Amino acid sequence: MSEPDRSHPIFSCPWAMLAAALVLLVSGLLIGRYTAPGTGDHAHHDGAPGEGGEPTVWTCSMHPQIRDPGPGKCALCGMDLIPAASGSGDDEGPRILTMSREAMKLAEIQTAKVKRKLVDIDIRMVGKVDYDETRVKTIAAWVPGRLDRLFVDYTGVPVRTGDHLVEIYSPDLYAAQEELIQALAAVKRIDKSSSSYVKEATEKTLLASREKLRLLGLGAEQIKAIESRGTPSARIEIRAPVSGIVVHKHAKEGMYVKTGSHIYTVADLSRVWVRLDAYESDLSWIRYGQEVQIKTEAYGDKTFNGWVSFVDPVLNPKTRTVKVRVLVENDKGLLRPNMFARAIVKVQVGANDTVVSPALRGKWISPMHPEVVKDEPGPCDVCGMALVRAEEIGYASAEDATPALVVPATAVLTTGDRAVVYVRVPDRDKPTFQGVEIKIGPRAGNQYIVRKGLEEGQEVVTHGNLKIDSALQLLAKPSMMSMGEEDIDDPEGTEADTPLKRIPLSEAALKRLAPVTLQYLKAQEALAADKEAPARAALSALADVLDKIGTAELEDPALTQWQALSAKLGEALSHLGHHKGIEGARKVFLDISPTVIRIMKTFGQSGASPYHVAFCSMANNNKGAEWLQRNEEINNPYFGSAMLRCGEIRETLEPTLKIPAALHTFLAAAYKEYLGVQEALAADDSKKARAAGEVLAAVVKAGPAGPPVTGPVQKQLHEVRKDLSQAAASFTKAGDIQAQREAFSNLAASIEKALRALGPVPGITVRRAYCSMAFDNKGGHWLQDSETIANPYFGATMLRCGEIKETLSAPAPAHEAPDHDK
Repeated sequence: MSEPDRSHPIFSCPWAMLAAALVLLVSGLLIGRYTAPGTGDHAHHDGAPGEGGEPTVWTCSMHPQIRDPGPGKCALCGMDLIPAASGSGDDEGPRILTMSREAMKLAEIQTAKVKRKLVDIDIRMVGKVDYDETRVKTIAAWVPGRLDRLFVDYTGVPVRTGDHLVEIYSPDLYAAQEELIQALAAVKRIDKSSSSYVKEATEKTLLASREKLRLLGLGAEQIKAIESRGTPSARIEIRAPVSGIVVHKHAKEGMYVKTGSHIYTVADLSRVWVRLDAYESDLSWIRYGQEVQIKTEAYGDKTFNGWVSFVDPVLNPKTRTVKVRVLVENDKGLLRPNMFARAIVKVQVGANDTVVSPALRGKWISPMHPEVVKDEPGPCDVCGMALVRAEEIGYASAEDATPALVVPATAVLTTGDRAVVYVRVPDRDKPTFQGVEIKIGPRAGNQYIVRKGLEEGQEVVTHGNLKIDSALQLLAKPSMMSMGEEDIDDPEGTEADTPLKRIPLSEAALKRLAPVTLQYLKAQEALAADKEAPARAALSALADVLDKIGTAELEDPALTQWQALSAKLGEALSHLGHHKGIEGARKVFLDISPTVIRIMKTFGQSGASPYHVAFCSMANNNKGAEWLQRNEEINNPYFGSAMLRCGEIRETLEPTLKIPAALHTFLAAAYKEYLGVQEALAADDSKKARAAGEVLAAVVKAGPAGPPVTGPVQKQLHEVRKDLSQAAASFTKAGDIQAQREAFSNLAASIEKALRALGPVPGITVRRAYCSMAFDNKGGHWLQDSETIANPYFGATMLRCGEIKETLSAPAPAHEAPDHDK
């Protein structure tokens, strides 16, 4: 076999080179073992019949779709053709591979059984300690008057029931004391000759006077003291009705208050709440009454146990999290409001997301107080409500739950929304493997929960599955990794439905296809804004654009692929007049979106900014649907304002532009100074952060070195420098480190926008991190180069709070030709 032509576009991508190497490896390991006896490298030339009387078919190891009757060169890459496997099991199906035991050993293929078991999952959450709202009391004035003295004159003072709090002068209290003294004197004046009616009326007056003082806030001891003294007091003490910590002082000495005016707020901290943020993906396993293990920064590895008492019914649309409230006993007062907390809920899950709790089997729980668990029905010890069975609030015992179907994580190949495994076909003389698409649930440690597609006892390939997939391609069978759903449903699919392959175009040809994307995006934005007329106008314009696009710059295979894709797109657009209203326009948009996205992925895009592939699982009658949009913030065209932010970004399509080397040098320098700011804030070094910000501002002001940037990138560069300049200036003006952190949020967004618009930049690694607790739980993003979280919004207080959401790759720049000889 001759050396492959390294000028072919496939060698310009490191990932493609890896795939190519894998295919060549598999061809060396396996092809000879699929070939029938007597079919060697030189056997049956020119399509001569083999031993079985069938002619040898020649194929390309890089492009297995090439099938020629004789030897020669590949029409796509120029490599020498090789004999395709005969007797390779083509009659068994397009996704079945049979190999010898020696080939299986050489390919190091390993398998494991599909099992059923209860899966242990750790749900991790972060949050803050808060007051137990049921134990926060307000001490108010029960009578109008003047506060002559505050015994508790600052917050944080612990008080107990009966402790004196304030001394108040109140005319109303003075008059009520006089009434009590007069009523008491009247009772003493009654003699034996008085009628029973007079005695009864006088005693009732005395009781009423005592009750009036009690209702005005005086205790029994205070009332007895007034009676013993026999004179009213000008000032009366108000005492604490509850125990706790004074967390707020509302009044000052000398203040006049009205009835109901707040004087103090007292919180009982012997039990606290911990408010946690639970991710949307974990909600199906969170239950009322679950035990939660909590740790804090203050106490290291010390664990506090609590119980889930409430799960918020409303999702935060910005952070995509739900608040979970946990009750924690705090007798020693170690937990203090606003402490940061990390929590773990250990859950055992069965099939259909069943939450298993052996400890709660047959138990009865209070629906208001989850810490109250009993063996028998009855009232809650705290509130008196009737206890309910654990099964009624979503639990199952280990004996009653169906174990989940699980496979090792290494067995699953994921490609976007799809997951595939290779299953060993039983009862075969030779090892035989079949590709199967499955539906997977969450990953639990080193295994996946399987929703659909496998059965217990089947053998799945855990090591070597990529080699099997490559071997299928060598046999001109469809790859499970590159097939879309349409390919699975229709293996004989049209040319437009063939597995996706990147086909580079010239800049001129790419620009001719640009109006397709432009009109599509106009329709997307109009539908997201619930504007039917502009959406229909854009879709009609898209149909006109297809008719006017010339194909002079296109050659095979690009020409054949474009003709198939444009025909499919045109057919979907031709039904625009058949679908009425804005929902009709959305139906057409739904039909064209997969094809437009495929066009973009196949040929690239000529814009200066990236486009984003978004996905909403609820679109298309809960079947899910993708679309293309300009911005990262979700703008759902299938629901419009009804559910505008429903969905998530699944993929970013970077622009196919030639970026000047000087521009990449400029971006690398700006990113370096940005990292200086980020690292300084994470280290709580305000002075160093300001210095790095000033250098960054200078780098942005200077701009790229060398000749002025021209062409489509010029406008984008101008916008990037403008945003960065404003963000850097705002940061350098920040007075203290807290203000710097607030300004840093805009700086991080600006540098990210620059790198996405004009990157990726070779030689640097960019990781996008996120902390849901930043900015009072509103959340904040930033960029960093390390895998270890270094939080610039909290610094040493919570340095590791956050997670890496995305790693931005740094491939070879478009302006620099790859060196194939290295």
